[in-house]
Amino acid sequence: MRLRLVERCSLWLYGALMRLLQPLLLRKLRRRGQQEPGYLHQVPQRLGRYDTPAVLPGAVWVHAVSLGETRAAGLLIDALRQRWPDMRLVLTHSTATGWAQGQSLLRPGDVQVWFPWDTPRATRQFLQQHQPVFGVLLETEVWPFMVQACQQARVPLFLVNARLNDKSWRSARRWSWLSGPAYRGLQAVWAQSEADAQRLRSLGARVEGVLGNLKFDVQDQPQARALAQSWRARWRLGDRARPVVMLASTREGEEAEWLDALAAQPEREQAFRDAGVLWLLVPRHPQRFDEVHASLQSRGMAVFRRSALPPGDGDGAWPVAAVQASVFLGDSVGEMPVYFQAADMALLGGSFKPLGGQNLIEAAAFGCPIIMGPHTYNFADAAQGAEASGAARRVANMDAALDQVLVWLKHPADLDQAQHLGLQLVAQSRGAAQRCAQSIMAEGAVSSPALGGSPTD
Repeated sequence: MRLRLVERCSLWLYGALMRLLQPLLLRKLRRRGQQEPGYLHQVPQRLGRYDTPAVLPGAVWVHAVSLGETRAAGLLIDALRQRWPDMRLVLTHSTATGWAQGQSLLRPGDVQVWFPWDTPRATRQFLQQHQPVFGVLLETEVWPFMVQACQQARVPLFLVNARLNDKSWRSARRWSWLSGPAYRGLQAVWAQSEADAQRLRSLGARVEGVLGNLKFDVQDQPQARALAQSWRARWRLGDRARPVVMLASTREGEEAEWLDALAAQPEREQAFRDAGVLWLLVPRHPQRFDEVHASLQSRGMAVFRRSALPPGDGDGAWPVAAVQASVFLGDSVGEMPVYFQAADMALLGGSFKPLGGQNLIEAAAFGCPIIMGPHTYNFADAAQGAEASGAARRVANMDAALDQVLVWLKHPADLDQAQHLGLQLVAQSRGAAQRCAQSIMAEGAVSSPALGGSPTD
C-alpha cells in the first residue's frame, strides 16, 4: 500500500513537472525548427491537439521515434499487413527524420501524427482521437502517462524489438518509482536479446520472449544499389577506382577527432592520398550538416556536398569538384543504403565518443565492413556479434581506426572476407519481423473485426 502511494505521488509530481516544462519544450522545438523545418509541422499535436481527420476506430497504432526505429517499424508493418491486408495504421514519431521516413509506409486510410508529450491530457486526447485497437512501441520508448492512459482506455500496449542497455537499466532502477509502473503496465514485451530481457524483467516488464532484432530483416534495395554503383563509376582516378571510406552517422566532436588523427601522422595521411581515398562523411543529425561542412573547409579539405549534385544524380556529367573532392559530405536523409553500398568500409559514428554507437546492422546487410570504437553500449549485442563473426573490427580510438583502414586497403582479401562475413551474419539473423507479428497475433489483440479484415496466418 505504501509503495503504491509513493508511486501515485511520484507520478503526480512527474506530471506537474512535465506541464511546467511545456513552455521550454515549445521554445526548444521552435529553435530546432529553424534548422529542421519539419519540427514546426503540426506543433499542436505535441500537446494532444488534433485538427486532422481521425482514422476509423480499430486501427493499429505504431510508434517509431526517429529514423532508425521507423525503418525497423516498416519491416514490422509489412509483416502485420501480410496477416491483415486491410489493416489501418496510426503512425507516430518524435523527430522530423522519423516523420519523413514514415511517409513511405502509409496507405490510403492511414494517419500519421506526432507522438504527444507525456502529460495526462495529451496522452488521453491522443487515444480518444485515434481509438487504436492496440499500440506498438519500438525499442525503448516507454512513457509513464502514455502507459497509464492505455491501461485506463483498455488499449493493449506492446513493446517490440525491445532493448535496454546497462546504463539505461541503472537509471531506470534509480527511478523505479516511476519506471516500475510504466514497465509493469505494458501488455507484453519482446526483447532483442536475453540480456535485454533480463534487464526488462527486473523492472517488472512482462517479457514474452526473445525474438531477435528487426533491423536484421532489412531488404535489398536495387535502386539504392544502382545509384551507389553510378557514384562509384565517377569516383575514379583515371582507370583506377578510388577506395571509399565512410564515416557513418558521426556525432559532434568525432569529425574533429578524425581530422586531428589524420594530421597527427603525415606519412599515413600521404598514404591515403597516394591510394586516392575518398572520405564519405555522413553526420548523424541533419541540423549539423552546415556546421560540419564549414568545419571541413576550415581545415583545408576539398568538400563536395551530396545536395549539390545535379538532378538525376547518375545521369549526365558531374561537376569537376564532385569528382576531385577529398571528402563527399552526405548531407541527405534516408540514403544510408546508398552510402553503405557506395563505400568499401565504414567507421561507426557514435562509437569514438562515449555516445553508445549507432546501428551497424544496415552496414553489414549492404556489404560494408565496419571499424568501431570502444563505445557501442546502445547496440551491444549487434556489435559483439559483428565483432565475433569477423564482420567488424573494434579499435581503441580514432588513430587506431585509421591504422585499420590502411590494413584493409593493403590487404583487400581480408576486406572482402569481412564483407562476406557481414552478409552471412545478417542472413543468419533474419526473421524477427515475422516472429514479432506472429507474437502480437498470438496475444489476441488483433483478432478484433474492428481491424477491417480477418487476420490470416
